[in-house]
Amino acid sequence: MAEPLDPEMFDPVCPSSAMPIQIGDRWTAMVVLCLEGGRRRFNELRGPLRGITPKVLTQTLRAMERDGLVTRTAYDENPPRVEYELTDLGRTLLTLIAAARAWSADHLPALLEARRAHDSSPRSSLSR
Repeated sequence: MAEPLDPEMFDPVCPSSAMPIQIGDRWTAMVVLCLEGGRRRFNELRGPLRGITPKVLTQTLRAMERDGLVTRTAYDENPPRVEYELTDLGRTLLTLIAAARAWSADHLPALLEARRAHDSSPRSSLSR
């Protein structure tokens, strides 16, 4: 029998609720990887992040700036130029992302097979 769950496990003040990368967050880790090589302008980030809308990229960058993961530098030029760069704190996420990528490389076939099996089961069609 499983051990009982700790009632404090999901306490609202738990540090895990402040994590900058939530499981399933589609963009933060990708932005970190795009900035790994140095500072980039907004449109330079949009290129490799195919599918991200300007609004979502702006929201992601603002959240990352709030969390101290990126710095935003605006230059007083015409036209205006803004660059984003990982902070030292943001760079610490590279280790976490590398671990997640290694896990994915090792377990992606099993994960995809589990999804296929679930999606093709009669029970799965009832929840849609």
